[in-house]
Amino acid sequence: GKSKLIERFLMDKYVPLQNSTYALTIFRHKAEVEGKNVDIDFYDTAGQERFASMHPSYYFRAQSCVLVFDVTRKITYKNLMQWYKELKQYRPGIPIICVANKIDLNTKATTKKFKFATSRNLPLYYCSAADGTNVVRVFKEAIRLAVEGTEKPSNDFTEEVMRTLEYFDMKDKKGELALKDNEMDNKPNKK
Repeated sequence: GKSKLIERFLMDKYVPLQNSTYALTIFRHKAEVEGKNVDIDFYDTAGQERFASMHPSYYFRAQSCVLVFDVTRKITYKNLMQWYKELKQYRPGIPIICVANKIDLNTKATTKKFKFATSRNLPLYYCSAADGTNVVRVFKEAIRLAVEGTEKPSNDFTEEVMRTLEYFDMKDKKGELALKDNEMDNKPNKK
């Protein structure tokens, strides 16, 4: 379902059969938001339980999130809470959009309110990757929220720490490599 939504948005096509996403697939997209060109990476994550330990690594650079459930499979709706808890743990301020997918298979779903989204004041979109309903709207909104979030100063402590560590890590790597080369030149060979 999630992969098909991305496929519909990026390629404007729908191929009914596809294997499950294995761990993570990243798609690159160029977009224009308010006159600015931006590069977007979409992380298409595996929803299966066996990949749960990898989830925190997906959140580090995330600027917005689209939580998707399949209206024909209740377990996917129940799993939203676990994904939401993880997001709030690792990215507390991240904008989240909730998507009820596969409405083409259950048109009655569009009359439901889906308490998960409404109780958390999350925008809820009813989508169909198969026929394209609301797919472009969802991704344009997610991109807009991501860009808007990067323009504001972050109050996400984890993001600030990781950005600082990344800065020092890159600095250290350059210095470390030079230091190791110099150390090797200055040390006598021991036999």
